[in-house]
Amino acid sequence: MEAANADRRIRAHVRETPLRHSNRLSKSTGASVFLKLENLQETGSFKLRGAANKLLLLPRELAARGVIAASNGNHALAVATIGRKLGMPVEVFVSEHVDPVRRNRIESLHAIVRTVKGDSLLAEQTARRTAEQSGRTYVSPYNDGKVIAGQGTIAVEILRQLSHAGSGAFDAVFVAVGGGGLIGGIGSHLKTVSPSTRIVGCWPENSPVLYECLRAGEIIEVPEKPTLSVSTTGGMEAEAVTLAIAQQVIDRKVLVTEAEILAASRRIYREDDQLVEGAAAVAVAAFLKSAGDYAGKTVVIVICGGNADPALEARIKEP
Repeated sequence: MEAANADRRIRAHVRETPLRHSNRLSKSTGASVFLKLENLQETGSFKLRGAANKLLLLPRELAARGVIAASNGNHALAVATIGRKLGMPVEVFVSEHVDPVRRNRIESLHAIVRTVKGDSLLAEQTARRTAEQSGRTYVSPYNDGKVIAGQGTIAVEILRQLSHAGSGAFDAVFVAVGGGGLIGGIGSHLKTVSPSTRIVGCWPENSPVLYECLRAGEIIEVPEKPTLSVSTTGGMEAEAVTLAIAQQVIDRKVLVTEAEILAASRRIYREDDQLVEGAAAVAVAAFLKSAGDYAGKTVVIVICGGNADPALEARIKEP
């Protein structure tokens, strides 16, 4: 029970986020819909969980050397935040496309930031190579069993919170998918302790990387278009462990359009008072697209983050 062990390990460093019943979504769809509000995590994203589990498991000698990560946003914030709490040096590699506001936020946590010309995958490759050459630990955003187990603590919390609310097992969970660490962690835990729960993977049509890799049965290069779901974009490392995990745990796959993502963002803001980033809206949009299949059932939507960039925030708040 890796996620259960991780849950106990990270508890002092990570918030237990609310599991909130959405009255409006439930009434309009006929399902009993709960929102797991990871947007209320300390860094505004679920990524803090995986980073905490990984860094807390480092031997003292490796921790003293420091760690290296690659991310243009949420994962970098998570590693930098936990590293600062543990007194651990952190270096982060970002692509040249990083949002300046996010870069400044990462630097404010005392992390050293290096810019790589190219995309996020190149930044990951550069970071891993630098870590190997310097004898430091590379903290992958998804391609690491300890990180995946940390993300799985969301499933541990959901089951605990539903139990406290008097509910039993739930029928489905909707999860946005990038590299696969989040759905891998949640799915792995639920397949063991709540096997009747259906794991639904959700992707933007403009960036269906792991979706296409699953179709191909191997990791391939997948063309991407701009998407509001910035946090789920980017290619996958050739040896990523998440492909095999995703093959085992994902029961259903849903693709959503950019218009559906924006509509879901606006709806969750107006009806549930939650300002979320595009990746979180992907999961909401996927549920709305398939809601007819879940009438009379209990559904959890993972609101994976709330770090919407200023342009998206303005569009969400348009009258």
